[in-house]
This record gives sequence, structure tokens and C-alpha cells, in this order.
Amino acid sequence: MMIADTELLVTRHGVRLHVRPTREEDEAALAEFFARVSPEDLRFRFLTSVRQVSHERLTGMIRANDAASTSLIALADDGSVLAAAMLVGDDATRSAEAAIAIRHDRKAQGIGWTLLDHLVGHARQKGYRTIEALEDRDNRSAITLEREMGFEPHPVEGDPMLIRLKRTIV
Repeated sequence: MMIADTELLVTRHGVRLHVRPTREEDEAALAEFFARVSPEDLRFRFLTSVRQVSHERLTGMIRANDAASTSLIALADDGSVLAAAMLVGDDATRSAEAAIAIRHDRKAQGIGWTLLDHLVGHARQKGYRTIEALEDRDNRSAITLEREMGFEPHPVEGDPMLIRLKRTIV
């Protein structure tokens, strides 16, 4: 996959991420990427049990780049997909929700932190006042990372398995 027209981000562990908005031609690469995401991480990302990310879901992610939403792909130097990230905002530009998936063999390298920080910047640029993440309570690594980044936990009414982490954007 080409890494042209990307923004270079470097994690605190030195991992180089070539980040850009998703494009139509990314569907096959994203399908292959999600095949390398662990079943548990797929459940954490989509908050439901999925074995394979459907064509419809991939198309929805790819086409999510508009005034309210940002869908990003993060590539390694060799062009392979390391992560996918989304920011979806409300129509009133008050709040946006972030979601990130990382290839299982590339976790614990600062990719999640770097991409979430990047999404916070996008949310700020779009004028959102808050950014939040909806997490399964078992996703301890994401919850810990988000709390370290200033997100505050809130219960999700009616669903004791979920927690909403929210951060005010200044």
C-alpha cells in the first residue's frame, strides 16, 4: 500500500505511523488488517462478537470522512496496515466519539496513545467540546490509557458491561 499523502506520527517507542484518511481502495487492506486483530480486540472495537468485519461495515468506515467524522488508516513504513481509527461527532459539534483498533502483533508500542492523541487534535480542529470512548469494562488497557490521557469514567445507564470515558477539549 502506498504511504504517499500521509502524515508521519512517531510513537514514544519509535514506531513510525503514516496516517491518512481512508480511501475506497483501502477496503481489501482493511479487511486483511481486521483479520489480524484478535477476536477479543474485535469485540472491544465493535462492542459485539464478530468473527469477520463485513463489507458493509468496511464501506461505512471508509466513507466516514465528512464534516462530522474522520476515518484514518495508520500504515507502517512497508505500507502494511498497523491500525484504524475513527472519530464520529454529533451534528451540533458538541461531542465526538473515538474508536481505535490495533493489529494484535503491534500492541504495547504506543500506537493507541499516539492515535488517540491525534484524534483529540482532530476533534479540537472540528470544534468539538468533548471527546469520549465507549469501552467494554474488560478492556483494561484502553481504559487505563484513556484515564492517563485525562478521560474521566462514567457509567453507561442500562449496560453494566460498558463504561464511557469522556474528556473535555480545551
